[in-house]
Amino acid sequence: MTALADRIDRLTAAIGRTSAWLAVAIVVTQFAVVVLRYALSTGSIWLSESILYAHAGLFMLAAAWTLREGGHVRVDIFYADVAPRRKAMIDCAGALLLLIPFALALIVLSLPYVARSWSILERSRETSGLPLVFLLKTLIPVFGVLLLLQGVSQAIRAAVLLRGGAPRR
Repeated sequence: MTALADRIDRLTAAIGRTSAWLAVAIVVTQFAVVVLRYALSTGSIWLSESILYAHAGLFMLAAAWTLREGGHVRVDIFYADVAPRRKAMIDCAGALLLLIPFALALIVLSLPYVARSWSILERSRETSGLPLVFLLKTLIPVFGVLLLLQGVSQAIRAAVLLRGGAPRR
């Protein structure tokens, strides 16, 4: 089972590292928008919307990687000063009772929404906006799948530790 968790971790890390480059795209594009607006007195809806798309992509694609690396928000009252075995119990319960059901609900509930968007190849409401709203909405179930996979990995690693195995890293 740890081999499966390792594969999931490698996948989420690869997607997270790749999507982290969207932060650079956001900064460069925002700089271009500011220069266009204030130096050349012109604007671009297409560029402004591309910043929103990159921002959504960054957060939705890197969320599972953030979870893997322990960078998410956690209530440290119950977690910070406890033994590794207790942390594994909290991680396992959190993954099985909260994270995995949330990810499944997100996937199931978002699929019809995304399918409708794909059926009409939804585009921006702005005339010169990006014609890719359907791709943006596709990030919702992708986000759910990535979180689901990372939740499975987290539950596997916690179960291994609870059974007496070595902790990750």
